[in-house]
Amino acid sequence: MPVAKRMYRPAVPLRKTAAARRTSYSVIDIDVLNNRLGYFVRRLQVWVFQDFIRRLSPIDISPAQFSVLVVVNSNPGLSQSELAAILGIERARLVRLLHRLEQRGLTQRLPSSADGRRHALRLTSAGQKLLARAKVLAAQHEAALRAKIGAERYRLLLDTLREF
Repeated sequence: MPVAKRMYRPAVPLRKTAAARRTSYSVIDIDVLNNRLGYFVRRLQVWVFQDFIRRLSPIDISPAQFSVLVVVNSNPGLSQSELAAILGIERARLVRLLHRLEQRGLTQRLPSSADGRRHALRLTSAGQKLLARAKVLAAQHEAALRAKIGAERYRLLLDTLREF
């Protein structure tokens, strides 16, 4: 069954041509992208991150920092390499991220009792307080996502993506 050709309006207005001056946006044919999962996953990801960043901006926490705080809080004593692996963050990038969180007094890297070459990660009390606030803001973000795509689609999408 062929998929109907769909036209999209770009999120950012294009330079207006004489024909387009009558409307605020030009309509663009996205051709084969209309049948590409990756294209729509990326579009969704951009929208989700923009909203998440906006919601967490009052407490100056990025999505990656939020993820680190959540996982470290749930797994005190976790090593940096374990954290990098579970979140899929390059180790060098994680080190910089942890350094920034440590400078803000939100995390600590303590010597591991199991292996002196490793660090055990923990949240400070300030980190725990900030995470509690971040979780409230993140819940508001998720509620907005659920409202935008509908509860059933939200559940289906979440269940599908968990399998990856």
